[in-house]
Amino acid sequence: MTAIGANGAVEEIPLLTRKDFVSDQEVRWCPGCGDYSILAQMQKALPSLGVPREEIVFISGIGCSSRFPYYVNSYGFHTIHGRAPAIATGLKTARPELTVFVVTGDGDGLSIGGNHLIHLLRRNVDLTMVLFNNRIYGLTKGQYSPTSPAGKVTKSAPMGTTENPVDPIKLALAAGATFVARSLDRDTKHLEATLLAAARHKGASFVEVFQNCNIYNDGAFAAFAERDVRQDRMVYLEHGEPLRFGRHDEYGVRLDGFQPEVVETATSGTDLLVHDAHRDGIALPVILSGMDYPEFPVPLGVFRQVERDTYEALVDDQVERSRAAAEPDLEALIRGAETWDVR
Repeated sequence: MTAIGANGAVEEIPLLTRKDFVSDQEVRWCPGCGDYSILAQMQKALPSLGVPREEIVFISGIGCSSRFPYYVNSYGFHTIHGRAPAIATGLKTARPELTVFVVTGDGDGLSIGGNHLIHLLRRNVDLTMVLFNNRIYGLTKGQYSPTSPAGKVTKSAPMGTTENPVDPIKLALAAGATFVARSLDRDTKHLEATLLAAARHKGASFVEVFQNCNIYNDGAFAAFAERDVRQDRMVYLEHGEPLRFGRHDEYGVRLDGFQPEVVETATSGTDLLVHDAHRDGIALPVILSGMDYPEFPVPLGVFRQVERDTYEALVDDQVERSRAAAEPDLEALIRGAETWDVR
Protein backbone atom coordinates (compact mmCIF):
# COMPACT_ATOMS: atom_id res chain seq x y z
CA MET A 1 0.00 0.00 0.00
CA THR A 2 1.27 3.51 -0.79
CA ALA A 3 0.84 6.51 1.48
CA ILE A 4 2.06 10.10 1.73
CA GLY A 5 4.72 10.36 4.42
CA ALA A 6 5.37 13.25 6.83
CA ASN A 7 7.84 14.80 4.36
CA GLY A 8 5.33 14.63 1.50
CA ALA A 9 7.05 11.73 -0.23
CA VAL A 10 5.19 8.63 -1.40
CA GLU A 11 6.03 5.71 0.85
CA GLU A 12 5.30 2.00 0.68
CA ILE A 13 3.75 0.66 3.87
CA PRO A 14 2.67 -2.89 4.68
CA LEU A 15 -0.96 -3.77 4.06
CA LEU A 16 -2.43 -3.91 7.56
CA THR A 17 -5.42 -5.85 8.87
CA ARG A 18 -7.47 -5.75 12.04
CA LYS A 19 -5.15 -8.35 13.60
CA ASP A 20 -2.24 -5.94 13.30
CA PHE A 21 -4.04 -3.56 15.68
CA VAL A 22 -4.89 -6.20 18.31
CA SER A 23 -2.46 -5.92 21.22
CA ASP A 24 -1.16 -8.75 23.42
CA GLN A 25 -2.97 -7.36 26.48
CA GLU A 26 -5.89 -9.19 28.08
CA VAL A 27 -9.07 -7.18 27.52
CA ARG A 28 -10.53 -6.51 30.95
CA TRP A 29 -14.04 -5.23 30.51
CA CYS A 30 -17.12 -6.92 31.92
CA PRO A 31 -18.49 -9.71 29.70
CA GLY A 32 -21.18 -8.25 27.45
CA CYS A 33 -19.94 -4.67 27.73
CA GLY A 34 -20.49 -2.46 24.69
CA ASP A 35 -16.84 -1.40 24.85
CA TYR A 36 -15.87 -4.66 23.15
CA SER A 37 -17.82 -3.69 20.06
CA ILE A 38 -16.33 -0.19 19.91
CA LEU A 39 -12.83 -1.65 20.18
CA ALA A 40 -13.53 -4.20 17.43
CA GLN A 41 -14.94 -1.62 15.03
CA MET A 42 -12.02 0.74 15.66
CA GLN A 43 -9.56 -2.08 14.94
CA LYS A 44 -11.45 -2.82 11.72
CA ALA A 45 -11.43 0.83 10.65
CA LEU A 46 -7.76 1.62 11.33
CA PRO A 47 -6.26 -0.36 8.41
CA SER A 48 -8.36 1.64 5.95
CA LEU A 49 -6.60 4.84 7.01
CA GLY A 50 -3.37 3.67 5.39
CA VAL A 51 -1.36 4.99 8.33
CA PRO A 52 1.55 3.03 9.85
CA ARG A 53 0.94 1.84 13.41
CA GLU A 54 3.89 3.88 14.70
CA GLU A 55 2.15 7.06 13.55
CA ILE A 56 -1.11 6.32 15.39
CA VAL A 57 -1.62 7.38 19.02
CA PHE A 58 -4.53 6.72 21.40
CA ILE A 59 -4.84 8.98 24.44
CA SER A 60 -7.30 8.39 27.27
CA GLY A 61 -8.15 9.67 30.72
CA ILE A 62 -9.81 7.63 33.48
CA GLY A 63 -12.75 5.23 33.31
CA CYS A 64 -13.70 1.95 31.66
CA SER A 65 -13.30 3.50 28.20
CA SER A 66 -9.84 4.71 29.08
CA ARG A 67 -8.35 1.20 29.07
CA PHE A 68 -8.53 1.53 25.28
CA PRO A 69 -4.85 2.36 24.58
CA TYR A 70 -3.74 -0.95 26.10
CA TYR A 71 -5.84 -2.92 23.64
CA VAL A 72 -4.75 -1.25 20.39
CA ASN A 73 -1.35 -2.22 19.01
CA SER A 74 -0.11 1.34 18.46
CA TYR A 75 1.33 4.08 20.62
CA GLY A 76 -0.79 5.38 23.46
CA PHE A 77 -1.04 7.26 26.72
CA HIS A 78 -3.28 6.36 29.66
CA THR A 79 -3.32 9.79 31.28
CA ILE A 80 -5.16 11.42 34.19
CA HIS A 81 -8.80 12.14 34.85
CA GLY A 82 -10.29 14.49 32.27
CA ARG A 83 -6.96 15.71 30.92
CA ALA A 84 -6.65 13.57 27.79
CA PRO A 85 -7.75 16.46 25.49
CA ALA A 86 -5.03 18.75 26.88
CA ILE A 87 -2.31 16.14 26.44
CA ALA A 88 -3.57 15.25 22.97
CA THR A 89 -3.54 18.93 21.98
CA GLY A 90 0.10 19.20 23.03
CA LEU A 91 1.08 16.06 21.15
CA LYS A 92 -0.72 17.03 17.94
CA THR A 93 0.78 20.52 18.04
CA ALA A 94 4.30 19.18 18.48
CA ARG A 95 3.88 16.26 16.08
CA PRO A 96 1.17 17.27 13.58
CA GLU A 97 1.99 14.33 11.27
CA LEU A 98 0.62 11.84 13.82
CA THR A 99 -2.93 10.45 13.70
CA VAL A 100 -4.32 11.05 17.18
CA PHE A 101 -7.41 9.65 18.90
CA VAL A 102 -8.84 10.67 22.27
CA VAL A 103 -10.97 8.01 23.94
CA THR A 104 -13.15 9.16 26.82
CA GLY A 105 -16.45 8.52 28.58
CA ASP A 106 -19.40 10.62 29.68
CA GLY A 107 -17.90 10.94 33.17
CA ASP A 108 -14.26 11.53 32.23
CA GLY A 109 -15.02 13.74 29.25
CA LEU A 110 -18.03 15.77 30.41
CA SER A 111 -17.47 16.15 34.15
CA ILE A 112 -13.92 16.87 35.28
CA GLY A 113 -12.77 16.96 31.66
CA GLY A 114 -15.58 19.08 30.28
CA ASN A 115 -13.56 22.28 30.05
CA HIS A 116 -10.69 20.56 28.25
CA LEU A 117 -13.11 18.95 25.81
CA ILE A 118 -14.66 22.31 24.94
CA HIS A 119 -11.33 23.98 24.24
CA LEU A 120 -10.04 21.11 22.11
CA LEU A 121 -13.12 21.37 19.92
CA ARG A 122 -13.15 25.17 19.65
CA ARG A 123 -9.47 25.16 18.66
CA ASN A 124 -10.21 22.64 15.91
CA VAL A 125 -7.29 20.38 16.77
CA ASP A 126 -6.97 17.78 14.01
CA LEU A 127 -7.78 14.64 15.96
CA THR A 128 -10.69 12.31 16.67
CA MET A 129 -12.45 12.24 20.03
CA VAL A 130 -14.64 9.21 20.71
CA LEU A 131 -16.92 9.57 23.74
CA PHE A 132 -18.47 6.38 25.14
CA ASN A 133 -21.83 7.41 26.60
CA ASN A 134 -23.42 4.85 28.90
CA ARG A 135 -25.14 7.48 31.09
CA ILE A 136 -23.50 6.15 34.27
CA TYR A 137 -20.16 5.96 36.07
CA GLY A 138 -19.15 2.37 35.43
CA LEU A 139 -15.59 2.08 36.76
CA THR A 140 -16.53 3.61 40.11
CA LYS A 141 -19.57 1.32 40.36
CA GLY A 142 -22.76 3.02 39.36
CA GLN A 143 -22.96 6.69 40.38
CA TYR A 144 -24.94 9.03 38.16
CA SER A 145 -22.95 10.81 35.44
CA PRO A 146 -23.39 14.12 33.59
CA THR A 147 -25.53 12.35 30.96
CA SER A 148 -27.77 10.40 33.36
CA PRO A 149 -31.43 11.37 32.82
CA ALA A 150 -33.18 13.44 35.48
CA GLY A 151 -34.71 11.23 38.14
CA LYS A 152 -32.24 8.38 37.55
CA VAL A 153 -31.89 6.30 40.73
CA THR A 154 -28.25 5.37 41.36
CA LYS A 155 -25.94 4.64 44.28
CA SER A 156 -25.15 8.35 44.56
CA ALA A 157 -28.77 9.43 44.00
CA PRO A 158 -30.96 6.91 45.88
CA MET A 159 -34.00 9.17 45.48
CA GLY A 160 -33.20 10.04 41.87
CA THR A 161 -30.89 12.70 40.49
CA THR A 162 -32.28 16.22 40.40
CA GLU A 163 -29.87 17.37 37.67
CA ASN A 164 -30.64 17.90 33.99
CA PRO A 165 -28.33 15.87 31.75
CA VAL A 166 -25.68 17.20 29.39
CA ASP A 167 -26.36 16.61 25.68
CA PRO A 168 -22.94 15.69 24.22
CA ILE A 169 -23.95 16.51 20.63
CA LYS A 170 -25.27 19.97 21.52
CA LEU A 171 -22.15 20.66 23.56
CA ALA A 172 -19.84 19.66 20.69
CA LEU A 173 -21.81 21.79 18.22
CA ALA A 174 -21.79 24.81 20.51
CA ALA A 175 -18.03 24.42 21.04
CA GLY A 176 -17.48 24.62 17.28
CA ALA A 177 -16.45 21.05 16.43
CA THR A 178 -16.12 20.73 12.67
CA PHE A 179 -17.22 17.07 12.65
CA VAL A 180 -19.97 15.89 14.98
CA ALA A 181 -21.52 12.42 14.80
CA ARG A 182 -23.31 9.76 16.81
CA SER A 183 -23.34 5.99 16.52
CA LEU A 184 -24.37 2.90 18.47
CA ASP A 185 -22.22 0.11 19.88
CA ARG A 186 -24.54 -2.61 18.55
CA ASP A 187 -24.85 -1.17 15.04
CA THR A 188 -21.43 -2.41 14.05
CA LYS A 189 -21.40 -1.45 10.36
CA HIS A 190 -22.60 2.06 11.07
CA LEU A 191 -20.11 2.43 13.92
CA GLU A 192 -17.14 1.33 11.81
CA ALA A 193 -18.12 3.69 8.98
CA THR A 194 -18.63 6.59 11.40
CA LEU A 195 -15.26 6.10 13.10
CA LEU A 196 -13.55 5.93 9.72
CA ALA A 197 -15.25 9.12 8.48
CA ALA A 198 -14.29 10.92 11.68
CA ALA A 199 -10.65 9.85 11.44
CA ARG A 200 -10.43 11.01 7.84
CA HIS A 201 -11.84 14.45 8.62
CA LYS A 202 -9.30 17.28 8.79
CA GLY A 203 -10.11 19.02 12.04
CA ALA A 204 -11.67 18.28 15.42
CA SER A 205 -13.93 15.23 15.10
CA PHE A 206 -16.33 14.33 17.90
CA VAL A 207 -18.17 11.00 17.93
CA GLU A 208 -20.66 10.09 20.64
CA VAL A 209 -21.26 6.34 20.90
CA PHE A 210 -24.29 5.03 22.77
CA GLN A 211 -22.63 2.26 24.79
CA ASN A 212 -24.51 -0.18 26.99
CA CYS A 213 -23.17 -0.81 30.51
CA ASN A 214 -24.81 -4.14 31.21
CA ILE A 215 -23.75 -4.13 34.88
CA TYR A 216 -24.74 -0.70 36.19
CA ASN A 217 -27.10 0.74 33.57
CA ASP A 218 -28.26 -2.14 31.42
CA GLY A 219 -30.79 -1.26 28.75
CA ALA A 220 -30.23 2.52 28.90
CA PHE A 221 -30.93 2.73 25.15
CA ALA A 222 -33.04 -0.41 24.71
CA ALA A 223 -36.33 1.44 24.14
CA PHE A 224 -35.10 2.74 20.78
CA ALA A 225 -31.85 0.94 19.98
CA GLU A 226 -32.69 -2.76 20.20
CA ARG A 227 -32.50 -4.52 16.86
CA ASP A 228 -36.23 -5.31 16.67
CA VAL A 229 -37.33 -1.67 17.21
CA ARG A 230 -34.38 0.31 15.82
CA GLN A 231 -35.85 0.89 12.35
CA ASP A 232 -38.99 2.46 13.78
CA ARG A 233 -37.35 4.51 16.52
CA MET A 234 -34.08 5.77 15.06
CA VAL A 235 -33.34 7.80 11.94
CA TYR A 236 -30.06 7.70 10.03
CA LEU A 237 -28.64 11.06 8.94
CA GLU A 238 -27.20 11.06 5.43
CA HIS A 239 -26.04 14.24 3.74
CA GLY A 240 -28.35 15.28 0.90
CA GLU A 241 -31.01 12.70 1.79
CA PRO A 242 -34.48 13.29 3.29
CA LEU A 243 -35.05 12.06 6.82
CA ARG A 244 -37.03 8.83 6.51
CA PHE A 245 -37.43 5.97 8.96
CA GLY A 246 -39.57 2.92 9.61
CA ARG A 247 -39.29 -0.63 8.32
CA HIS A 248 -40.52 0.52 4.93
CA ASP A 249 -39.54 4.20 5.19
CA GLU A 250 -43.16 4.93 5.89
CA TYR A 251 -42.37 7.87 8.20
CA GLY A 252 -40.36 11.03 7.75
CA VAL A 253 -39.38 14.23 9.52
CA ARG A 254 -40.15 17.73 8.31
CA LEU A 255 -39.79 21.18 9.84
CA ASP A 256 -42.62 23.44 10.91
CA GLY A 257 -40.57 26.60 11.35
CA PHE A 258 -37.88 25.48 13.77
CA GLN A 259 -39.94 22.60 15.15
CA PRO A 260 -39.50 19.08 13.73
CA GLU A 261 -42.55 16.90 13.27
CA VAL A 262 -43.08 13.28 12.27
CA VAL A 263 -45.26 12.69 9.20
CA GLU A 264 -46.27 9.79 7.01
CA THR A 265 -44.18 9.80 3.84
CA ALA A 266 -47.13 8.74 1.68
CA THR A 267 -48.91 12.03 2.34
CA SER A 268 -46.01 14.43 2.93
CA GLY A 269 -44.96 14.89 -0.70
CA THR A 270 -41.61 16.70 -0.96
CA ASP A 271 -41.88 18.40 2.41
CA LEU A 272 -39.42 16.10 4.18
CA LEU A 273 -36.37 17.67 5.76
CA VAL A 274 -33.26 17.06 3.64
CA HIS A 275 -30.14 16.71 5.77
CA ASP A 276 -27.29 19.15 5.10
CA ALA A 277 -24.22 18.19 7.14
CA HIS A 278 -22.00 20.68 5.30
CA ARG A 279 -23.94 23.81 6.22
CA ASP A 280 -21.67 26.19 8.13
CA GLY A 281 -24.27 27.22 10.70
CA ILE A 282 -25.29 24.91 13.52
CA ALA A 283 -29.03 25.66 13.65
CA LEU A 284 -30.08 22.53 11.75
CA PRO A 285 -27.85 20.03 13.61
CA VAL A 286 -28.92 21.55 16.94
CA ILE A 287 -32.57 20.99 15.99
CA LEU A 288 -31.79 17.41 15.03
CA SER A 289 -29.87 16.79 18.24
CA GLY A 290 -32.96 17.79 20.19
CA MET A 291 -35.01 14.94 18.71
CA ASP A 292 -35.44 12.13 21.24
CA TYR A 293 -37.61 9.07 21.75
CA PRO A 294 -40.56 8.66 22.22
CA GLU A 295 -41.69 11.90 20.55
CA PHE A 296 -39.17 11.60 17.74
CA PRO A 297 -36.82 9.03 16.26
CA VAL A 298 -33.30 9.29 17.70
CA PRO A 299 -30.78 10.50 15.08
CA LEU A 300 -27.63 8.52 14.24
CA GLY A 301 -24.98 9.66 11.80
CA VAL A 302 -23.04 12.81 10.97
CA PHE A 303 -24.74 15.97 12.25
CA ARG A 304 -22.08 18.37 10.97
CA GLN A 305 -18.97 18.22 8.77
CA VAL A 306 -17.35 21.48 7.70
CA GLU A 307 -13.82 22.68 6.90
CA ARG A 308 -11.81 25.18 8.90
CA ASP A 309 -8.13 25.87 9.55
CA THR A 310 -6.72 23.52 12.16
CA TYR A 311 -5.10 24.67 15.38
CA GLU A 312 -1.75 23.03 14.79
CA ALA A 313 -1.49 24.40 11.25
CA LEU A 314 -2.13 27.94 12.49
CA VAL A 315 0.42 27.54 15.29
CA ASP A 316 3.00 26.16 12.87
CA ASP A 317 2.42 29.05 10.47
CA GLN A 318 2.85 31.55 13.30
CA VAL A 319 6.10 29.92 14.42
CA GLU A 320 7.49 29.96 10.88
CA ARG A 321 6.60 33.63 10.39
CA SER A 322 8.20 34.48 13.73
CA ARG A 323 11.37 32.64 12.79
CA ALA A 324 11.55 34.39 9.45
CA ALA A 325 11.31 37.79 11.11
CA ALA A 326 13.85 37.00 13.86
CA GLU A 327 17.39 38.47 13.99
CA PRO A 328 19.65 35.92 12.24
CA ASP A 329 22.97 37.44 13.42
CA LEU A 330 23.63 36.15 16.97
CA GLU A 331 26.88 38.14 17.34
CA ALA A 332 25.11 41.36 16.41
CA LEU A 333 22.35 40.52 18.83
CA ILE A 334 24.83 39.97 21.71
CA ARG A 335 26.73 43.20 21.01
CA GLY A 336 23.60 45.22 20.37
CA ALA A 337 21.27 47.14 22.66
CA GLU A 338 20.80 46.29 26.33
CA THR A 339 17.30 45.01 25.67
CA TRP A 340 16.38 42.18 23.28
CA ASP A 341 13.21 41.75 21.33
CA VAL A 342 12.67 38.00 21.67
CA ARG A 343 10.11 36.41 19.38
